[in-house]
Amino acid sequence: MTDNPSESNQSLSRKPARIFWAFIGCISVAIGGIGIIVPGLPTTVFMIIGASCFARSVPRFEQWILDLPAIGPMVKDYRSGLGMPRRAKQMAISIIVITSGVSAGVLINALVVRLVVIGVGLAGVLYILKRVPTREKVLEQKNL
Repeated sequence: MTDNPSESNQSLSRKPARIFWAFIGCISVAIGGIGIIVPGLPTTVFMIIGASCFARSVPRFEQWILDLPAIGPMVKDYRSGLGMPRRAKQMAISIIVITSGVSAGVLINALVVRLVVIGVGLAGVLYILKRVPTREKVLEQKNL
């Protein structure tokens, strides 16, 4: 226990936030883990979210994600501003288009739900195209 009451109150006030971030991190990592098995469900984005949440709550779990052989380098690249490799972007966009198309065209009967699925898929594609840097382009610009 600390002698300074303001430090004690400060650590108590941070505890709910840490619990919240740890909870969101666990959910993200769980969804990312499922994404390893389920085609069409992204893995890396949920691991990036999980690492970010754990950085605010449980740094040991953040380090665990960063140390994962297949996921860690991608999370580190994203954090350093390198974005995604071109091939990974192409694969992500293809999977979004295929899963959104199959879901909207075959699996869903309600028109409103179809439109939502198509809209979310389109938003994902646009986000990847416009907001996520292509690793090769970033490295090329750094070398110039």
